[in-house]
Amino acid sequence: MTTEATNANSAKTLGINEIKEYLPHRYPLLLVDRVVDYELGKTITAIKNVTVNEEFFNGHFPHKPVMPGVLMIEALAQTAAILSFMTMNVKPDENSVVYFVGIDNARFKRPVEPGDQLKMDVEILRTSRGIWKYKATASVDGKVAVEAELMCTIRANEKAGQ
Repeated sequence: MTTEATNANSAKTLGINEIKEYLPHRYPLLLVDRVVDYELGKTITAIKNVTVNEEFFNGHFPHKPVMPGVLMIEALAQTAAILSFMTMNVKPDENSVVYFVGIDNARFKRPVEPGDQLKMDVEILRTSRGIWKYKATASVDGKVAVEAELMCTIRANEKAGQ
């Protein structure tokens, strides 16, 4: 059951079980914990609670745990995928997969550490011929951690051997 606001001025949210309906990712690669607001066809805001229990902190880095930049970009891409699927009014199945087409102007501004809450804001810039382009920013306590323009496409999953 989607937890949507009853009045138009309130935020629209998705919990983890609803997020899993829009993303095929599962632990340890599901990187969106909650959607706190969205406007179909336009924007989405989601969060990732970063905990010391994340597997990647065992090796990145044991003396100074820092969330890898590629995982911050992945979290933004997952947030973008949720918005795209909701905008198209479809849920992915085993026959669909989302691919990166490009990552432009990626800038990493601050480290993300255990205990941080990564707030991800994604805006659809345009869609053309099956390519979605987004402006994506992730921040911690109002300070930008990473920003980038992402391009993705949704394609049919090709079975091995076909």
